[in-house]
Amino acid sequence: MNLSLGVKVLIVVICALLSIIVGMVAGFLSYMPGSPVGQAVLYGGGAFAGCLLLCLAVLTALRVF
Repeated sequence: MNLSLGVKVLIVVICALLSIIVGMVAGFLSYMPGSPVGQAVLYGGGAFAGCLLLCLAVLTALRVF
């Protein structure tokens, strides 16, 4: 695809926002009362990174970038 730079930036921002939502949900689901909060934060961060990498890999495979 022949997209302008502005559209590509918006696509990356949408991928980042989707990844933030996935990371937050994963962190909330992994948190148990009485356990350290750091474990839930690390779990959510891993989910964020995995989702962002997956989104960008799919967009690269579709030749958006």
